[in-house]
Amino acid sequence: MPTALISIDYTRDFVADDGKLTAGVPAQAVSDSIARVTQAAFDAGHYIFFAIDAHQENDPFHPESRLFPPHNLNGTAGRGLYGKLAAFYAAHQADSRVFWRDKTRYSAFAGTDLDLRLRERKVDTVILTGVLTDICVLHTAVDAYNLGYSIEVETTAVAALSEENHRFALNHMQNVLGATLLSGLEKI
Repeated sequence: MPTALISIDYTRDFVADDGKLTAGVPAQAVSDSIARVTQAAFDAGHYIFFAIDAHQENDPFHPESRLFPPHNLNGTAGRGLYGKLAAFYAAHQADSRVFWRDKTRYSAFAGTDLDLRLRERKVDTVILTGVLTDICVLHTAVDAYNLGYSIEVETTAVAALSEENHRFALNHMQNVLGATLLSGLEKI
């Protein structure tokens, strides 16, 4: 069955030093790996889905507005992919295996057509990459689990604000959701 790599929120606002909600150094440290893993998945024939936060400025109804500063606002440079991942997307965005999906909640599945697009392509396994391991990546993994997908997490291509949160999320995904933790392209 086909596989899809889901790249979650690896944008300037979450990664760059001047990002609106940056994870900073931990997220920057996985920049080369996330680009390599994405390219390897593409070269292996997998589908690539970019699941990217898309928020409206001054939206008082969005639950995140009470928790975090405005980030990934539509029409801003903060929504742009960070580092070499931006170059990958620029080079391959017209390919029929590469997709961009805006999301407005933590999970890449919540309120999007991601599940439909994966099922149309007979995908049964998702490889998760991106930020933050303990928020958007974890919530995407929970929804993938509830929807019946096999889950793989590329540990060299995810990051959190703290090592403690990162380890908690990886442990939860492995031991509660049955995710396979990959390290450095071992299965792609």
